[in-house]
Amino acid sequence: MSVQERKQRERAERERLIVATARELAEQQGWDAVTTRRLAERIEYSQPVLYSHFRGKREIIGAVALEGAAEMAIALRAATSAADGPRTRVTALARAYLDFAARNPAVYDALFQLDGGLAFAQEDTPEPLKDAFAALLESLGEVAGDGVHPGLFTEVFWAALHGLATLTRAGRLLPEDAARRVELLVDRLAMV
Repeated sequence: MSVQERKQRERAERERLIVATARELAEQQGWDAVTTRRLAERIEYSQPVLYSHFRGKREIIGAVALEGAAEMAIALRAATSAADGPRTRVTALARAYLDFAARNPAVYDALFQLDGGLAFAQEDTPEPLKDAFAALLESLGEVAGDGVHPGLFTEVFWAALHGLATLTRAGRLLPEDAARRVELLVDRLAMV
């Protein structure tokens, strides 16, 4: 291995450490606790080293969001791959999405609540974000209905899931009705 290859590998490892540490800190204490100073202390590198990887917190949030989008796509596809038939697939997708949001609140915030400097629904949207949307579209597109654009239907269903995830996390919805909400969403919006 050349010196250049070793330096590139070390740089990539430091970057993964910064992202993992930011994510861990955000999950434990919230995104307000994630500062470049605190990250530098935790990873035992100076702030200039951290800034050589990321220009600031916004880019770190973006990196966490991209990692989270890839994980979400994997979780959604895993949940739907074993499902038999459109109704079962859409129900599995909804449950997996809500479960991901509940298990990973800081990542979910990085994806959908905070400014990570990422473009959504545009030509320059990063591939992990496109793939996470594609994971939704794969199951929802087949139930969009006649005359309804599958992408538009997926956006509306996704918005409903996001609302459920956000309101549930904020304690605005009764937890005992969670399963019934998913069933209602699938029955009335997806009509499968």
